[in-house]
Amino acid sequence: MRVVLLGTAAGGGFPQWNCACALCAAARDGKLPSRTQECAALTGNGRDWWLLNASPDIRAQLTATAMLWPGPGPRETPVRGVLLTDGEADHVTGLTVLRGAPDLKVYAAPPVRTVLAPARGVLDRYAPWEWADSLADGGFVLSGGLVVTAHPVSAKAPKYVPAGPAAADGRWVTAYRVEDLATGGVLLYAPCVGAWSDTLDQLCAEADCVLLDGTVFTADEMGTAVRSGPGQAAMGHLPVSGPHGSLAALARHPRARRIYTHLNDTNPLVDSASRARAQVAEAGIEVLPDGIEFAL
Repeated sequence: MRVVLLGTAAGGGFPQWNCACALCAAARDGKLPSRTQECAALTGNGRDWWLLNASPDIRAQLTATAMLWPGPGPRETPVRGVLLTDGEADHVTGLTVLRGAPDLKVYAAPPVRTVLAPARGVLDRYAPWEWADSLADGGFVLSGGLVVTAHPVSAKAPKYVPAGPAAADGRWVTAYRVEDLATGGVLLYAPCVGAWSDTLDQLCAEADCVLLDGTVFTADEMGTAVRSGPGQAAMGHLPVSGPHGSLAALARHPRARRIYTHLNDTNPLVDSASRARAQVAEAGIEVLPDGIEFAL
């Protein structure tokens, strides 16, 4: 299984267009590398590629990744479809860029498929797609020899979903376990995690590589950095640090390669010289730039 990190930033990218925090300012000055919004691609055979989420930056990400370029026919593409972890705007907006590509297959949890019904109707007018339930019993097999199971990890609905029974569905955010039938390699992809759970512990214990939510480093980070907004508690992302943070949880799984993704523009992990980055590195956990490819 080959995996490409197309983008590693949280919603808005890094630097964020409307943010003048110290980290964003450093990125604009060329002192820190920019990052596009979180998205990845994977393949089991080098020919059939599947996107993990579809960021608003998907066009630039596909253009920057040679193995995802179209061809050999004028309208052929190696992209076979998309696996959505949730219905957040920064994970689904890129679907509109993919419109018109025939025969794509999109996997999503039931509440996400339901809330995207109007968009699905629009996209299917350009070219019919297949929209599948990612939480179907027994999981599913992707072309290229990859077996996938989806696991609910958060009940947080997107902000655009009105309060009510739909918003109360506990399956809004999922993690994906992807196993390569040829090698036995297992990837856990969980870019959005609201709280640690026994399920995540079990999935990490089975994984050879964990791509995990690293949105914020501390519990009060956003309020400290930008002094506005509700803070990350309302965003539904588990902080990296602290006694109940993801760093402490990942310490229980040293066998797996562990990588943080979905980094917010306020997160000191975007700075390789920061104390936070040193702390994570000391624990054996990686923060990688956009465009990195690795194999399992």
